[in-house]
Amino acid sequence: MLNNKSDKITVVGLGYVGLPLSLEFGKYYPTIGFDINESRVSELSKGIDSTLEVTSDQISQSANLKFTSDLEDVKESNIFIITVPTPIDESNRPDLNPLISASTTVGKILKNNDIVVYESTVYPGCTEEICVPILEKVSGLTFNHDFFCGYSPERINPGDKINTITTIKKITSGSNKVTTERIDELYKTIISAGTYKASSIKIAEAAKVIENTQRDLNIALVNELSVIFDKLEIDTMQVLEAAGSKWNFLPFKPGLVGGHCIGIDPYYLTHKAEQVGYNPQVILAGRRINDNMAKYSVEKIIQKMILNGLDIKNCTVGILGATFKENCPDIRNSKNIDLFYELKKWGVNVVISDPWADPLELEKECNIQLCNIDSENQVDSIIVAVGHDEFRAKSPVDLKSYCRVPNPVIGDLKSIYDKGQLENLGFTVFRL
Repeated sequence: MLNNKSDKITVVGLGYVGLPLSLEFGKYYPTIGFDINESRVSELSKGIDSTLEVTSDQISQSANLKFTSDLEDVKESNIFIITVPTPIDESNRPDLNPLISASTTVGKILKNNDIVVYESTVYPGCTEEICVPILEKVSGLTFNHDFFCGYSPERINPGDKINTITTIKKITSGSNKVTTERIDELYKTIISAGTYKASSIKIAEAAKVIENTQRDLNIALVNELSVIFDKLEIDTMQVLEAAGSKWNFLPFKPGLVGGHCIGIDPYYLTHKAEQVGYNPQVILAGRRINDNMAKYSVEKIIQKMILNGLDIKNCTVGILGATFKENCPDIRNSKNIDLFYELKKWGVNVVISDPWADPLELEKECNIQLCNIDSENQVDSIIVAVGHDEFRAKSPVDLKSYCRVPNPVIGDLKSIYDKGQLENLGFTVFRL
């Protein structure tokens, strides 16, 4: 079982996680990237990645990789790596439908001695409690006798061209010792940073889910400090810079927590905690703080506009940034969309500009149309919501030219610009 020279790999799901993984495995093994989205398969087959995570050259360099949406094409594979999304529903409960669907699909073609590895973020126990029974039922095979499983959580950082898949240490685990070694050796082929073998699938699942939970809580702390310091009329960024002079002070900054990881993963852990009879308090408190920051920011900006004598019912506020993070086209769970609709509640006209977001996707998913915000398409106040390079390249003078009133408000939510320069130009500044 340890001889992997003849391995044939199928990666199920070709998003931010599955595509880079497919490309790397495709350099060493016969690899198939499988996705039920036929248009996604079509664009990748032409060397185009709409997520902008990889280039056409990178796709062409993976000589052993093919893309398909036809299950017949992957029947000869013996290793299946599932990288589908694990979102939450409207009640902040785990939505396992993509994971269940992918497990059902793989179960249809599962054979003796095949290995199924999950990379999707889940709660501890999900792989063996939810996914394995589906694989057994659909395939008619017995777990840990006929087929085997593993869990190796993704650590992809969308938009990051430095910390890429091969340069980040990979956690690996398997359903028994032999499978663990097998999976670990497989990933060592492509991960130059090395691997870390967890003692069980549950440990690996738990390790992944707390990575983002920890980050979420740290951001929640500085967000709460930001609210407190605003009431004390203290600039939060100056406080953090001063505190950062100590060697072990953690450099977290306040901000809107969106995306498909940090703002979602903690709910998977709290869901499982509640199932076993524990009511988590700190984790959910952090989630409440972070989920409220868009509403809080809008209220503060509206308040300052009113104090400046601006008639908000006849004002236009321009938002720079729709995606959930800088230099990335991903709009999933973007809190900047929350900013847009929170402003709408106040009766303000709102326009949003983003050079990275897909206009068609934004209109389809959020019912929002992208607009230009510049000296010819002026607004009354501005919110800089994302630190795209294009926005960082703008000067305070540029931003002032986008405003048609002498006393606009600017919500510099990423603290990109010099506060003094903004104020000297007539801006009333709000930043977290």
